[in-house]
Amino acid sequence: MISTKEKIAYGLGDTASNIVFQTVMLFLTYFYTDIFGISPAFVGTMFLSVRLIDAVTDPLMGALADRTRTRWGKFRPYLLWFALPFGLISVLAFTTPDLSESGKMVYAFVTYTALMMVYTAINIPYCALGGVLTADPKERVSVQSYRFVFAMLGGLLVSSLTLPLVEFLGKGDEAKGYQLTITAMSILGVAMFLACFWGTKERLHPPADQQLSLKKDMSFLYKNDQWRILSIAAVFLLSGNVLKMSLAIYYVKYYLNLPDSITLFITLGMLGNIAGCILAEPLAKRVCKVKAYIGLQLAAAGICVLSYFVPSHQTALAFGLFVVWGFAFNMATPLLWAKMADVVDYGQQKTGVRITGMIYASIIFFIKLGVAIGGAAAGWLLAGYGYQADSDQTETALHGIRISFTIYPAIGSLIVAFVMRWYILDNQKVDEINNQLKGVA
Repeated sequence: MISTKEKIAYGLGDTASNIVFQTVMLFLTYFYTDIFGISPAFVGTMFLSVRLIDAVTDPLMGALADRTRTRWGKFRPYLLWFALPFGLISVLAFTTPDLSESGKMVYAFVTYTALMMVYTAINIPYCALGGVLTADPKERVSVQSYRFVFAMLGGLLVSSLTLPLVEFLGKGDEAKGYQLTITAMSILGVAMFLACFWGTKERLHPPADQQLSLKKDMSFLYKNDQWRILSIAAVFLLSGNVLKMSLAIYYVKYYLNLPDSITLFITLGMLGNIAGCILAEPLAKRVCKVKAYIGLQLAAAGICVLSYFVPSHQTALAFGLFVVWGFAFNMATPLLWAKMADVVDYGQQKTGVRITGMIYASIIFFIKLGVAIGGAAAGWLLAGYGYQADSDQTETALHGIRISFTIYPAIGSLIVAFVMRWYILDNQKVDEINNQLKGVA
C-alpha cells in the first residue's frame, strides 16, 4: 500500500504541470490572437507544426529516462533538474515584446517550442513515475485518482485566478497582467515539482540483465497491440477535449454574450472535473474499468450534443451541461492513465522487456498530438468561420463557435469509445499478468 502522503506528493507534480497545461489549453489561443495580435490561422498551424518536433523529442526522452541511473531512480531526478527551467520558459511564453508582425510570429514559435520541449523533459518522467510506484492494479487507479484531483486543483487555480490576477496585476495592461500572473504561478509550480521529487519513491525496476537500444525499443512498442489502441484513443480524446476547452472563452464571451462570466464558467467546469476524478476510484472498484471508460466517453459525447441545442439565452443550462460534461469526461481520466501502467506490464509479459519510459513517452506524444490537433483546429475553425478578434461576430462565426464547442468534441469521444472496444486489459487479465510477472521475478 502506498501512503496517502506519497499519493499527495505525486499529485502535486501534476498540479504543477497543469498550471501551465491548463493555461495553454484555456488561455494561450486567446492570448496569442487577442493580446499578442497574431492571426488565428498562424496560431493553429504553429500548434500543429511543433508536434513534428515532439515526434523526435518524446521517444528520445522516454529512451533516455529508461537508461537513467541515479541514486534517486530513473524518473524522479528530472523533476529536480527541470523544475526551474520549466518555470522560466513558461514566463517567456506569456511575454509580449514589441516586435513586428513577423517578429511576433517568430518569438511565439520559438518560445512555444521551448515550452513544449521542457514540458517533455519533465512531464514524461513524471508520468512514468506513476507506473513504478506500485504493481497493484487497484492502487494504480488510486494513485491516478489522487494525481488528477490535484491536477484539476491546478486547473481550478488557473481558471479561477488567471483573469482576476491579469486584471489586478496588469492594472489595465493585459499583456503585463498575463506575464506577472504566469510568473506567480510558475514560482508555485517549481515548489510543487520539488515537493513531488522529495515525497515519492520508485519501487518497480526492469530486469537487471535487460539490454536496450532505441531500435529495439521501437520494435517492442510495435509488438504491444494494447499500446497501439491507447495511442490511437489518446489522439482523438485530446483533440476533442482541447478543441472544446480552447473555445470555452469564445463560447461564453460571444455566443452566450457573457464576457464577465468567463472565469465563473471555467471554474465551475473545473469543479465538475474534480468531482469526476474523485469518484473514479470507487467506480473502478465496482465496475470493470474498461467498460466504465467506454460508457463515460459515450456519456460525454451525448452531453456535448445536447449542449448544441441550448439557446444562447438559457445560460444556466449551458453552464450546467458544461459542468456535467467535465464530470463525466474526467471521471474517465484516471482510468486511462492507470491503463498505461497495465500496458507496460502487458508489454513485459509479451516481450520480456520493461520499457516504462518509452511507453509513457510514446503515448504522451500521441496525447500531445491530440492537443496540437485540437489547438490547431480551434485556430483554423475560428479563421474559417470568419472570427474577428474582440469584435461583434457574424451569425456564421457564432454558429461556428457553437458547433466547434459542442458537436466536434462529441465526435472525438465517440471515436475513442469505438476504438476502446479492442482493449483487452480488464481487471482479470491484469491480475493474471501480474501473477505471471511475480513468478518470473
